[in-house]
Amino acid sequence: MTPRCQFDTFCGVRLTKFTDLALRVTMRLAVMDGAEELPTSKQVAASVAAPYTHVAKVVSRLQHLGVLETRRGRGGGLEITGAGRDASVGWLVRHLEGTDDVVGCDDQPPCPLRGGCRLRLALREAQEAFYSSLDPLTVRDLVGGSSKPVLLQLLASPPA
Repeated sequence: MTPRCQFDTFCGVRLTKFTDLALRVTMRLAVMDGAEELPTSKQVAASVAAPYTHVAKVVSRLQHLGVLETRRGRGGGLEITGAGRDASVGWLVRHLEGTDDVVGCDDQPPCPLRGGCRLRLALREAQEAFYSSLDPLTVRDLVGGSSKPVLLQLLASPPA
């Protein structure tokens, strides 16, 4: 069994599976250095051990954010953009996760403590601290160092 990326459990915060997958897809494309043939969404899905349908949704969102480009037809595939390679991980996670409140104080029915509760503000500040801690890190940083050989291995032999 291929070990799962542990990036989704940082400081006790758990990212959505969508964000985890988007980061894996982005890293997979960022390590390519433009030398190889562009991979298809199906090839990327196989290499990051995720269902094609999920990867297709992630690719659409990342394309909308300007992180990657898609090309159709012969010679087509997926390619990370320069902006995607230099994107702040904090920026990317904010756009994928959103900045909504961590707790649903205004859900229906609304929390009866919302008028005098200090927890909501504390959680909002903690959420921003989490994102801020990721701001200095770029996608380029994620695919360097000891991560690069692991990512390159995914290119050579996607998991079964």
